[in-house]
Amino acid sequence: MFYYVLKYAFFGPILKTLFRPRIEGLENVPDSGAAIIAGNHLSFSDHFLMPVMLKRRITFLAKAEYFTGPGLKGRLTAFFFHSVGQIPVDRSGKEAGQAAIREGVGVLSKGELLGIYPEGTRSHDGRLYKGKVGVAVMALKAGVPVVPCAMIGTFEAQPPGKVVPTLHPVTIRFGKPLDFSRYAGMENEKAIIRAVTDEIMYAILSLSEQEYIDRYAADVKAEEAAAKGVKERKFPRAPLS
Repeated sequence: MFYYVLKYAFFGPILKTLFRPRIEGLENVPDSGAAIIAGNHLSFSDHFLMPVMLKRRITFLAKAEYFTGPGLKGRLTAFFFHSVGQIPVDRSGKEAGQAAIREGVGVLSKGELLGIYPEGTRSHDGRLYKGKVGVAVMALKAGVPVVPCAMIGTFEAQPPGKVVPTLHPVTIRFGKPLDFSRYAGMENEKAIIRAVTDEIMYAILSLSEQEYIDRYAADVKAEEAAAKGVKERKFPRAPLS
Protein backbone atom coordinates (compact mmCIF):
# COMPACT_ATOMS: atom_id res chain seq x y z
CA MET A 1 0.00 0.00 0.00
CA PHE A 2 2.76 2.43 0.97
CA TYR A 3 4.39 1.73 -2.41
CA TYR A 4 1.43 3.29 -4.22
CA VAL A 5 1.21 6.20 -1.79
CA LEU A 6 4.84 7.08 -2.49
CA LYS A 7 4.40 6.54 -6.22
CA TYR A 8 1.21 8.47 -6.87
CA ALA A 9 1.17 11.04 -4.06
CA PHE A 10 4.84 11.90 -3.68
CA PHE A 11 7.64 10.69 -5.97
CA GLY A 12 5.54 10.29 -9.10
CA PRO A 13 4.24 13.88 -9.36
CA ILE A 14 7.61 15.37 -8.37
CA LEU A 15 9.70 13.35 -10.82
CA LYS A 16 7.24 13.75 -13.67
CA THR A 17 7.14 17.51 -13.15
CA LEU A 18 10.90 17.96 -12.84
CA PHE A 19 12.16 15.58 -15.51
CA ARG A 20 9.14 15.22 -17.79
CA PRO A 21 10.46 11.82 -18.90
CA ARG A 22 9.57 10.67 -22.38
CA ILE A 23 8.25 7.12 -22.47
CA GLU A 24 8.54 4.89 -25.53
CA GLY A 25 7.23 1.35 -25.97
CA LEU A 26 5.23 1.18 -22.73
CA GLU A 27 2.82 -1.16 -24.53
CA ASN A 28 5.61 -3.77 -24.51
CA VAL A 29 5.32 -4.19 -20.74
CA PRO A 30 2.71 -6.91 -20.01
CA ASP A 31 -0.43 -5.72 -18.22
CA SER A 32 -0.42 -8.86 -16.10
CA GLY A 33 1.67 -11.93 -15.39
CA ALA A 34 5.30 -12.38 -14.50
CA ALA A 35 8.04 -10.77 -16.56
CA ILE A 36 11.55 -9.45 -16.16
CA ILE A 37 12.38 -5.84 -17.01
CA ALA A 38 16.10 -5.86 -17.85
CA GLY A 39 17.74 -2.48 -18.28
CA ASN A 40 20.97 -0.56 -18.44
CA HIS A 41 22.01 1.14 -15.22
CA LEU A 42 23.46 4.62 -15.50
CA SER A 43 22.35 6.43 -12.36
CA PHE A 44 20.88 6.14 -8.88
CA SER A 45 17.91 8.00 -10.38
CA ASP A 46 17.05 4.88 -12.41
CA HIS A 47 15.60 3.31 -9.24
CA PHE A 48 12.97 6.05 -9.11
CA LEU A 49 12.24 7.14 -12.67
CA MET A 50 11.40 3.77 -14.20
CA PRO A 51 9.00 2.56 -11.46
CA VAL A 52 6.98 5.78 -11.39
CA MET A 53 6.31 5.50 -15.12
CA LEU A 54 5.07 1.91 -15.00
CA LYS A 55 1.43 1.17 -14.30
CA ARG A 56 2.34 -2.01 -12.46
CA ARG A 57 4.45 -2.44 -9.37
CA ILE A 58 8.02 -3.57 -10.05
CA THR A 59 10.38 -5.17 -7.54
CA PHE A 60 14.13 -4.74 -7.85
CA LEU A 61 16.83 -6.83 -6.25
CA ALA A 62 18.75 -4.02 -4.56
CA LYS A 63 22.26 -4.29 -3.18
CA ALA A 64 22.33 -4.86 0.57
CA GLU A 65 24.41 -1.70 1.12
CA TYR A 66 21.30 0.38 0.45
CA PHE A 67 19.76 -1.10 3.59
CA THR A 68 22.74 -0.84 5.92
CA GLY A 69 24.12 2.66 5.36
CA PRO A 70 25.21 4.70 8.41
CA GLY A 71 23.58 7.78 9.88
CA LEU A 72 20.33 9.51 9.06
CA LYS A 73 20.85 9.21 5.30
CA GLY A 74 21.37 5.46 5.66
CA ARG A 75 18.24 5.01 7.74
CA LEU A 76 16.14 7.06 5.33
CA THR A 77 17.48 5.14 2.34
CA ALA A 78 16.76 1.80 4.03
CA PHE A 79 13.27 2.98 4.99
CA PHE A 80 12.53 3.96 1.41
CA PHE A 81 13.72 0.72 -0.14
CA HIS A 82 11.88 -1.39 2.44
CA SER A 83 8.72 0.69 1.94
CA VAL A 84 8.63 0.16 -1.81
CA GLY A 85 9.19 -3.58 -1.44
CA GLN A 86 12.73 -3.80 -2.76
CA ILE A 87 14.69 -6.90 -1.76
CA PRO A 88 18.20 -6.60 -0.29
CA VAL A 89 20.76 -8.94 -1.83
CA ASP A 90 24.24 -9.47 -0.42
CA ARG A 91 26.58 -9.38 -3.41
CA SER A 92 29.60 -10.72 -1.52
CA GLY A 93 30.56 -14.36 -1.09
CA LYS A 94 30.23 -17.45 -3.23
CA GLU A 95 26.49 -17.85 -2.62
CA ALA A 96 25.57 -14.28 -3.58
CA GLY A 97 24.55 -15.17 -7.14
CA GLN A 98 22.41 -18.14 -6.09
CA ALA A 99 20.71 -16.09 -3.38
CA ALA A 100 19.79 -13.40 -5.91
CA ILE A 101 18.41 -16.01 -8.30
CA ARG A 102 16.28 -17.58 -5.56
CA GLU A 103 14.86 -14.20 -4.58
CA GLY A 104 14.18 -13.23 -8.19
CA VAL A 105 12.44 -16.49 -9.07
CA GLY A 106 10.37 -16.09 -5.91
CA VAL A 107 9.10 -12.72 -7.11
CA LEU A 108 8.33 -14.10 -10.56
CA SER A 109 6.49 -17.11 -9.10
CA LYS A 110 3.95 -14.65 -7.69
CA GLY A 111 3.20 -13.32 -11.17
CA GLU A 112 4.96 -10.02 -10.54
CA LEU A 113 7.37 -7.78 -12.44
CA LEU A 114 11.04 -8.13 -11.54
CA GLY A 115 13.53 -5.42 -12.38
CA ILE A 116 17.13 -6.40 -13.09
CA TYR A 117 20.26 -4.55 -14.14
CA PRO A 118 22.25 -7.33 -15.88
CA GLU A 119 25.51 -5.37 -15.73
CA GLY A 120 25.43 -5.90 -11.95
CA THR A 121 26.46 -2.34 -11.12
CA ARG A 122 26.05 1.19 -12.37
CA SER A 123 28.08 2.21 -15.39
CA HIS A 124 30.79 4.60 -14.23
CA ASP A 125 31.36 6.13 -17.66
CA GLY A 126 28.04 5.90 -19.50
CA ARG A 127 29.00 2.85 -21.57
CA LEU A 128 27.14 -0.47 -21.63
CA TYR A 129 29.03 -3.43 -20.21
CA LYS A 130 28.81 -7.21 -20.47
CA GLY A 131 25.81 -8.72 -18.74
CA LYS A 132 25.97 -11.28 -15.95
CA VAL A 133 24.10 -14.51 -16.60
CA GLY A 134 21.77 -14.38 -13.59
CA VAL A 135 19.07 -12.68 -15.67
CA ALA A 136 19.09 -15.60 -18.13
CA VAL A 137 18.93 -18.21 -15.38
CA MET A 138 15.93 -16.48 -13.79
CA ALA A 139 14.13 -16.14 -17.12
CA LEU A 140 14.59 -19.82 -17.96
CA LYS A 141 13.82 -21.13 -14.47
CA ALA A 142 10.64 -19.06 -14.21
CA GLY A 143 9.69 -19.40 -17.89
CA VAL A 144 8.97 -15.70 -18.30
CA PRO A 145 9.61 -13.12 -21.04
CA VAL A 146 12.29 -10.47 -20.71
CA VAL A 147 11.45 -6.87 -21.63
CA PRO A 148 14.60 -4.88 -22.49
CA CYS A 149 14.68 -1.31 -21.22
CA ALA A 150 16.99 1.63 -21.90
CA MET A 151 17.37 4.61 -19.60
CA ILE A 152 18.63 7.54 -21.65
CA GLY A 153 19.78 10.81 -20.10
CA THR A 154 19.95 9.69 -16.47
CA PHE A 155 23.77 9.52 -16.57
CA GLU A 156 23.88 13.19 -17.50
CA ALA A 157 21.27 14.02 -14.86
CA GLN A 158 22.99 12.17 -12.02
CA PRO A 159 26.31 10.46 -12.79
CA PRO A 160 27.96 8.36 -10.08
CA GLY A 161 29.13 10.54 -7.20
CA LYS A 162 26.56 13.29 -7.79
CA VAL A 163 24.10 13.50 -4.89
CA VAL A 164 21.58 16.01 -6.23
CA PRO A 165 20.49 15.39 -9.84
CA THR A 166 20.38 18.18 -12.39
CA LEU A 167 17.46 18.67 -14.72
CA HIS A 168 18.17 16.91 -17.99
CA PRO A 169 15.87 15.35 -20.62
CA VAL A 170 15.24 11.68 -19.85
CA THR A 171 13.83 8.99 -22.13
CA ILE A 172 12.72 5.56 -20.93
CA ARG A 173 12.47 3.12 -23.82
CA PHE A 174 10.98 -0.39 -23.61
CA GLY A 175 11.60 -2.95 -26.32
CA LYS A 176 9.53 -5.90 -27.44
CA PRO A 177 9.46 -8.86 -25.01
CA LEU A 178 12.07 -11.53 -25.65
CA ASP A 179 10.77 -15.10 -25.55
CA PHE A 180 13.24 -17.77 -24.48
CA SER A 181 10.79 -20.65 -24.11
CA ARG A 182 12.82 -22.57 -26.72
CA TYR A 183 15.49 -23.00 -24.04
CA ALA A 184 13.15 -24.29 -21.32
CA GLY A 185 14.92 -26.58 -18.86
CA MET A 186 18.38 -25.57 -20.08
CA GLU A 187 19.23 -23.04 -17.37
CA ASN A 188 22.23 -25.14 -16.30
CA GLU A 189 23.84 -25.10 -19.74
CA LYS A 190 26.60 -22.49 -19.66
CA ALA A 191 26.60 -21.87 -23.40
CA ILE A 192 22.83 -21.37 -23.42
CA ILE A 193 22.65 -18.92 -20.53
CA ARG A 194 25.55 -16.95 -22.00
CA ALA A 195 23.79 -16.77 -25.36
CA VAL A 196 20.51 -15.69 -23.74
CA THR A 197 22.29 -13.01 -21.70
CA ASP A 198 24.07 -11.68 -24.79
CA GLU A 199 20.77 -11.51 -26.67
CA ILE A 200 19.27 -9.49 -23.83
CA MET A 201 22.25 -7.14 -23.76
CA TYR A 202 22.10 -6.67 -27.53
CA ALA A 203 18.43 -5.71 -27.24
CA ILE A 204 19.28 -3.16 -24.53
CA LEU A 205 22.14 -1.84 -26.68
CA SER A 206 19.83 -1.43 -29.68
CA LEU A 207 17.49 0.68 -27.52
CA SER A 208 20.12 2.75 -25.70
CA GLU A 209 22.65 3.22 -28.54
CA GLN A 210 25.46 3.24 -25.98
CA GLU A 211 29.03 2.21 -26.69
CA TYR A 212 29.35 -1.48 -25.75
CA ILE A 213 32.31 -2.93 -23.83
CA ASP A 214 32.56 -6.73 -23.81
CA ARG A 215 33.87 -6.85 -20.26
CA TYR A 216 32.27 -6.81 -16.82
CA ALA A 217 31.85 -3.28 -15.43
CA ALA A 218 33.07 -4.31 -11.98
CA ASP A 219 36.35 -5.58 -13.43
CA VAL A 220 36.95 -2.39 -15.39
CA LYS A 221 36.16 -0.26 -12.33
CA ALA A 222 38.60 -2.26 -10.22
CA GLU A 223 41.36 -1.94 -12.81
CA GLU A 224 40.86 1.79 -13.19
CA ALA A 225 40.82 2.28 -9.41
CA ALA A 226 44.05 0.27 -9.09
CA ALA A 227 45.70 2.23 -11.89
CA LYS A 228 44.67 5.50 -10.26
CA GLY A 229 46.14 4.35 -6.95
CA VAL A 230 49.45 3.48 -8.59
CA LYS A 231 49.59 6.85 -10.33
CA GLU A 232 48.87 8.72 -7.11
CA ARG A 233 51.60 6.80 -5.29
CA LYS A 234 54.05 7.38 -8.12
CA PHE A 235 53.26 11.07 -8.42
CA PRO A 236 52.32 12.19 -4.88
CA ARG A 237 50.99 15.66 -4.33
CA ALA A 238 53.48 18.17 -3.07
CA PRO A 239 53.08 18.91 0.65
CA LEU A 240 51.48 22.18 1.62
CA SER A 241 54.04 24.80 2.66
